[in-house]
Amino acid sequence: MIGGLKKVGLTLFASASAFAILASAAPVAKAQYITRAEFEEYKKSQPVVKWKGAPQISSADGKFSFKVRGRLQIDYNSIDQDEPITGDPDINDWEARRARLGVEGTIWYDWKYKFEIDFAGNEVDVKDAYIAYAGFSDWNNLEILFGQFKIANSLEGMTSSRYITFMERAFFIEAFEAEPRALGVGLHAGSDDDFGWSFQTSYNGPNIGDDGVWDDGPSIWAVRGTVAPVNTDDAIVHLGASYRSRNNGTEEGVSALYNYEARPGLHLADKFVETEPLGESDQYWGLEGAAVWRRFSVQGEYAELSTDVPQYYKSMSSRSINPDYNGWYVFGSVFLTDDMRNYEADKGEFGRVKPNNPFDLKNGGWGAWELAGRWQQVDVGADASALLAAGHDCDKCGDEEGWTIALNWYPTAYTRLMFNVIGTDIGGEFNDNDGADISGFGMRGQIDW
Repeated sequence: MIGGLKKVGLTLFASASAFAILASAAPVAKAQYITRAEFEEYKKSQPVVKWKGAPQISSADGKFSFKVRGRLQIDYNSIDQDEPITGDPDINDWEARRARLGVEGTIWYDWKYKFEIDFAGNEVDVKDAYIAYAGFSDWNNLEILFGQFKIANSLEGMTSSRYITFMERAFFIEAFEAEPRALGVGLHAGSDDDFGWSFQTSYNGPNIGDDGVWDDGPSIWAVRGTVAPVNTDDAIVHLGASYRSRNNGTEEGVSALYNYEARPGLHLADKFVETEPLGESDQYWGLEGAAVWRRFSVQGEYAELSTDVPQYYKSMSSRSINPDYNGWYVFGSVFLTDDMRNYEADKGEFGRVKPNNPFDLKNGGWGAWELAGRWQQVDVGADASALLAAGHDCDKCGDEEGWTIALNWYPTAYTRLMFNVIGTDIGGEFNDNDGADISGFGMRGQIDW
């Protein structure tokens, strides 16, 4: 009997204890449950994180965003510089072609910012450093830029180094400085509709890193317009033109005069075509075109540059000295996989290649593979005899013409391996390197975020 009472007592005690525990826990359990409406409201207050090579953090209402950006390009060059003619030894070396780190984002919906530094070559070189007002987005994505940004010249010049088809841009892009950055104010607008278009114009001064001596600050005015009468998922037609006028802001000495030079297709090569400091002002204009049909693509540009030399050069020669230089390129490419180039009509430039089957050994993806070939030329040898007569050093005034074969592998949208083979002929009646045949091989490993 007593044992039975003990069992009953223990049972009642356990039941009471359990009830007490459940009772005390009830408020906590109730606090853990919220309604769907409350959950949706909670979600709206949380930051949104997207992955675009690196995390991009945005406020839920879109007022603010922030992203760390950058790129790393590691190059190897092996170059035969035809030493018997040029006197320059062959090159076999590595370099960090670009090593950039920066930030970009949005403040209060309409204000954008971008700041990026390049650390390649053990130097600190500010690239983009600007703010932009985009409150006119309903007006064809109109933006007003303040700060340092890329001046709008040339299709290949405006296309990011992350997305260009070859390791180096065309000869004339380098010779005519058709992709410079400078401080100033600019206006950009465009549309990515079936009939796409873009318009960019700016008024600029010096680059942030310039330390020249000027009577007045240098000035640059540029304008570029493009149209894409065909802009579909399978086909693209791009047409464009650009103009730029520069003045170096000095009338005395040669410290700030423009010179015109180009490497033979690989960055570590020496320069075998170049002028000494020559132009106190110049005018550039260029035409551009491209067409894409699925995996096939062609692209080309032509540019001319007219140079105004200082009066003291003109006074030392009986002949007129105002050289006109020119350059061009044409290339074709084909994807060996089911991929195509990505075009952004509202910017008038090509963008990121996004492989349909990113590289994945487990699931059989091989990324995107692209084969391309380019022929190009630049001539900075005009008026060489008159310049020599005026006492100007013109031992490299001349032209270069060459070809490039490229194989590009895009394992993912943010990584790329590039392999280039180049051959370049150097010419010019007064060029000491006339007749040189430069050849080489280059490869690049690239990642950006």
